[in-house]
Amino acid sequence: MAGDSPRIKRTRRGEYLLRLPEGERELLRSLPAQLRQLLSTDDASLRRLFPPAHADDPLANAEYTSLVRDDLMAERLARLEMMETTIDAARLDEQQLLAWLGVLNDLRLVLGTRLDVTEDMYEEEMPGDESRAPAFELFRYLGFVEEQIVEALAPG
Repeated sequence: MAGDSPRIKRTRRGEYLLRLPEGERELLRSLPAQLRQLLSTDDASLRRLFPPAHADDPLANAEYTSLVRDDLMAERLARLEMMETTIDAARLDEQQLLAWLGVLNDLRLVLGTRLDVTEDMYEEEMPGDESRAPAFELFRYLGFVEEQIVEALAPG
């Protein structure tokens, strides 16, 4: 993927051209619904999406959670809907692209939690466990698309 032409490119009009091969688009099409379903659970892999503000004070953390969790969830669901409604678009505006970035980041956080990814793993090869290889490849791919979006959004 590294030597490929950019999948996402800013146009002169300030829009973002999506040049995703159909196989990649099909994969990306399937992910928002999976994340939405997961968000309706108490799955432990969601912990990085809703980290504790007060890890050492359960009472303060519960109060914080009661104040912000619904807003955080609504924001995540809105981004998921935005990605789902624009998944087949040839061009996105900045708001839509930022929604995609948020969804991809959430997906990587959940997947990284499930895979127990650490920063050390970025400097070396991901574990060679064959049963988890597809999940690690998805994790890498999502990072690649995130990088494409960040580069397209960068000024200049």
